[in-house]
Amino acid sequence: MLIKIYFNDRPLFLCDELDPEINKYAHHDDAIFIDDFSAPAVNSMLHEMRRETVHAGIFLHANFEELKHAFWKKFHILQAGGGLVVNPKGDILFIFRRGKWDFPKGKQDPGETIEACAIREVKEETGLSQVIIKEPLLATYHAYDEDGKHILKESHWFLMQAPDQKKLVPQEIEGIRIANWINKKEVPVLLHESFPSIRDLWEKFSLSSGS
Repeated sequence: MLIKIYFNDRPLFLCDELDPEINKYAHHDDAIFIDDFSAPAVNSMLHEMRRETVHAGIFLHANFEELKHAFWKKFHILQAGGGLVVNPKGDILFIFRRGKWDFPKGKQDPGETIEACAIREVKEETGLSQVIIKEPLLATYHAYDEDGKHILKESHWFLMQAPDQKKLVPQEIEGIRIANWINKKEVPVLLHESFPSIRDLWEKFSLSSGS
């Protein structure tokens, strides 16, 4: 099993085996590799991942659930939901926020299911009146510090369809400057100005849809 946590743009892999994706990082001079499971080792990895000079981290342990639990204890966990939205023409919905192309998403409200959260956030951030979840796509993880707390945001992404074609309205109060439908052929260009987790999501969608 594998979970990838991003510290800014730098991935930390929690895994119970080394696959080809991880092997690309394993021999990098600035990658940190740990396979000695202990509380000090977990703390050491988290310390290293906050250093800007570290390219990636790999923590290997045979008991994946034990490994995940040890890391999750170090964070305040936030749940978020969002969508990769496709319209009837096959175009993809993107937003532009704080200098990056992104997909709409946001934090889960108390008592709200993650699916309801994802639908609400897509509507609020883009002005769409109706979206339909087709299937779950991927969960992405992003670690950061806020108000003295170590935060781990777990974002659940869904493939969605938007049957209506009304004008998009970016939610400016959330820093969104643009909401637009993008032709699939143009998406790789936008991904150069996006987050690694969004590129992961697009790769997952491309593999599952055969596009």
